[in-house]
Amino acid sequence: MNVYTTDKIRNVVLLGHGGCGKTSLAEAMAYLAGMTNRMGTVADGNTISDYDKEETKRQFSIHTSVIPVPWGDVKVNILDTPGYFDFVGEAEEAVSVADAAIIVVSGKAGIESGTKRAWQICEKYKLPRMIFVTDMDIDNASYRQVVEDLQVLYGKKIAPFHLPIRENGQFVGYVNVVQQKAKRWNDKGTVDKFDVPEYSKENLSICRDALLEAVAETSEEFMDRYFNGDEFSEDEIRQALRVNVIDGSIVPVLMGSNIMARGMYTLMADIVKYFPSPDKRECAGINTKTNEVYQADYDFAKPKSAYIFKTIADPYIGKYSLIKVNSGVLKSDDTLYNFHRDCDEKLGKLYVIRGNKTEEVSELHAGDIGALAKLTNSLTTDSLSTRNNPVAYIRANISKPYVSMRYKAKNKGDEDKISQALQKLLMEDLTLKHVNDSENRQTLLYGMGDQHLEIVASMLKEKYKVDIELMRPKVAFRETIRGKSDVEYKYKKQSGGHGQYGHVKMTFEPSGDMDSAYVFEQCVVGGAVPKNFFPAVEKGIAEAVKKGPLAAYPVIGVKAVLYDGSYHPVDSSEMAFKVAAAQAFKKGFMEAKPVLLEPIATLKVVVPDEYTGDVMGDLNKRRGRVMNMNADNGYQEITADIPYLELYGYNTQLRSMTSGSGTFSYEFARYEQAPEDVAAREIEERAGKLVDVEE
Repeated sequence: MNVYTTDKIRNVVLLGHGGCGKTSLAEAMAYLAGMTNRMGTVADGNTISDYDKEETKRQFSIHTSVIPVPWGDVKVNILDTPGYFDFVGEAEEAVSVADAAIIVVSGKAGIESGTKRAWQICEKYKLPRMIFVTDMDIDNASYRQVVEDLQVLYGKKIAPFHLPIRENGQFVGYVNVVQQKAKRWNDKGTVDKFDVPEYSKENLSICRDALLEAVAETSEEFMDRYFNGDEFSEDEIRQALRVNVIDGSIVPVLMGSNIMARGMYTLMADIVKYFPSPDKRECAGINTKTNEVYQADYDFAKPKSAYIFKTIADPYIGKYSLIKVNSGVLKSDDTLYNFHRDCDEKLGKLYVIRGNKTEEVSELHAGDIGALAKLTNSLTTDSLSTRNNPVAYIRANISKPYVSMRYKAKNKGDEDKISQALQKLLMEDLTLKHVNDSENRQTLLYGMGDQHLEIVASMLKEKYKVDIELMRPKVAFRETIRGKSDVEYKYKKQSGGHGQYGHVKMTFEPSGDMDSAYVFEQCVVGGAVPKNFFPAVEKGIAEAVKKGPLAAYPVIGVKAVLYDGSYHPVDSSEMAFKVAAAQAFKKGFMEAKPVLLEPIATLKVVVPDEYTGDVMGDLNKRRGRVMNMNADNGYQEITADIPYLELYGYNTQLRSMTSGSGTFSYEFARYEQAPEDVAAREIEERAGKLVDVEE
């Protein structure tokens, strides 16, 4: 691959709903650029970007792939991202290094929840964008409907560039709205110009008005001329488009057919023409020596620096760190400093990645995307720079996972292998989290959804040859008391020689402090229990609260008071008083109105307004209590208290109710008394744990 200077680079991310045609669009672009002899298809599992076994098996993207497409003297780095929400972390990584976006919409399916999410991501990162409508070869695809729906959602900034021409149900050409000329594809793969058909003139007029209105909105002068009925010249239109596409105030809409590789030529030409090269974008970090802002701005003349946006840790192709060069020119065998890890990294060879293939290059200029092999300590979202000019760039904001499953090794002895394999997957996927929950004796995997975790299990089996079983996670209940009890317990044992003797009288009542397990006090008068045994009594309580007598869950909020007892000058020991206190606790706890407490989460659900009723109804079924509601720009944020027990399966239900557009997050709030039926079921299930039986 040739070396490209900053002004000859375009970094473009493909976003959109799952299955809308992003991967096949990238394939058509690569084919048109002469990178492949024939176009692969998702169905055949032979596309450049979907190379992973899981992707070919499931026929959708799971990882972001980079495809550098040479177009004339420009290199377009295409970042093909997954469309399904379970893999949103991959899209967030890609967007953090993109300079522009193409939102792909299926002309057949129309605007979907993934389309709106793609738009929101572009707004968040202030990315210039185009919309490309695919599937125009399908008979019932409606370009006009997509444009109208986009205008309803996003207003006058939507500017249709093209209009499809169909003859006898076939997609044969298009009208260029800027030029007002019709073009037909021929057998050579080029286009023949012809007059705009009569039946297209009405739609052309509608699209032309929409385009001119978008142009007029860009300046007061243009607005005045538009209202005065002046015509804009083609050059004026193109100049306005160049400036305003870059600042996001105009969003062009193009269209084509991925399968027939039609519409890609104009798309590639418009990417080069309207999208910014990296040097037209801002990029800033912090100089960690001076604590001042470092404006890298993809300037090749400034000290070298780069940002690691993704890691590939594959057992077959090895470990690669995907980077974007933020300033300077990287050369093979450079040594860069990682401020976050306080270490130097020797770069070795430089690569560009195309799907799963690597190609060596001699240097990478500011703004380019490449790969470094086998970096020792650096991880995703780390920054690399020179020691003299140490820079830290803002880490990409990656979504937090909230869907958890408990897992176990199917084959005994595989635990170490699973742990090592998971470390590699965690390095690749920042939306995957591993938690060792020792209290409930379970190991948990957190992901973005059930499908995400299912694919992780499948990857472990395919790539690393280890099998795990996913199960429902256990919920951490607690035990406490609502009443008061007064008990005594005498521990007496004689077996020749020294015996054991410990005698305590104690009261138990609620402490009012639900953040600590117990409060221990003593008010023994006259030395009935010597002071040196008080610590042993407390130790007995401390051990007993770890596994409550009701359902073997930890105890909280209990006040234990030792007020009397007796001792034997020879047989009394610390051990005897510890046992006596523990047994007194069990007895006293069960006599003081014991209750089971369940953990409550504060849940935040964000959904489009039209789904509010369904979501509220479902929360009621799950014993949720709605605490607050906030409307914001067509969305509702619902805050509710909900038992952890009811969160299992919520992700799937929410997506099903909201056509994939609802999102949620939660955090632990407090413990509350569990309803009788829930408590009874839990106590019955845990009966076996009360007789110190290991799980």
